[in-house]
Amino acid sequence: MAAERCPFEQTYSFSPLPTKKFSFLQDKDTLALLMKWSMLGRISTQCYSFDHSFSSYNSDKFALSFFRDPDVVSSLRKMKVGGQVPLEKPVVSVSVESVPCTQVSMELFDPIYSCGVVRPSGQVVKCFHDVHPDYDELRQMLQEEDSEHYYVFGREQRAEFLFRVFKHLCVGGELCQHEDTIDPYISTTKQMYKDLISVQKDPETKKISVVSTVLKVCAYDESGPCYPTREEDQTFAYLIVDPFRRHVTLFSHFYGVGNFAF
Repeated sequence: MAAERCPFEQTYSFSPLPTKKFSFLQDKDTLALLMKWSMLGRISTQCYSFDHSFSSYNSDKFALSFFRDPDVVSSLRKMKVGGQVPLEKPVVSVSVESVPCTQVSMELFDPIYSCGVVRPSGQVVKCFHDVHPDYDELRQMLQEEDSEHYYVFGREQRAEFLFRVFKHLCVGGELCQHEDTIDPYISTTKQMYKDLISVQKDPETKKISVVSTVLKVCAYDESGPCYPTREEDQTFAYLIVDPFRRHVTLFSHFYGVGNFAF
């Protein structure tokens, strides 16, 4: 008797695009910051083309097809991070979260400069913390709901992909050396975001809008999560889909101790 077909049976095929480069992984100044933040060698991007049109209502099927695709699996198995090889076993399921991605400027972060987290000079305000000896109002605002500044940003603003990228960089990796000023976080966030998303301009209104769909994803094999291999805030994977070019970028980070050289 033939095996019963899975309702999310693969319908997409993917081809790696190894020539696609991202400036934030080429620029020496940015690489130096990623090294300082203990993210170098643990943050990565892989770009692929795909063969059928994409619709957001098909996100689960798309993500499952992605992590089951032989060319994707082959390319990701080469990424040995922290002694772990991802996707060693077949993927049986995926979790997919649709991530809002509407921002086309850095104005989202304007409240940071007027709420007491950052001084007029751009210096991040330090604060006392029971656990972390060297702490600041920026990280407290980003991570702790009992911070007096937490609600400077509402739920919708915090959900935005742009905000998530910023938070990931500010928190950093396991041996992160945090910045004393806000500028490196803002400029690196802008560079990454511009690299990762696609936009279009309306020929009549001249208004710029985002065309990318962003999905936060986790793939599971029979033993549990296999890409990323752990479920925590700083270990993440996003699929960023350009539906017009039929390109998808896997943007991921595995929390741990980053490389000390590049």
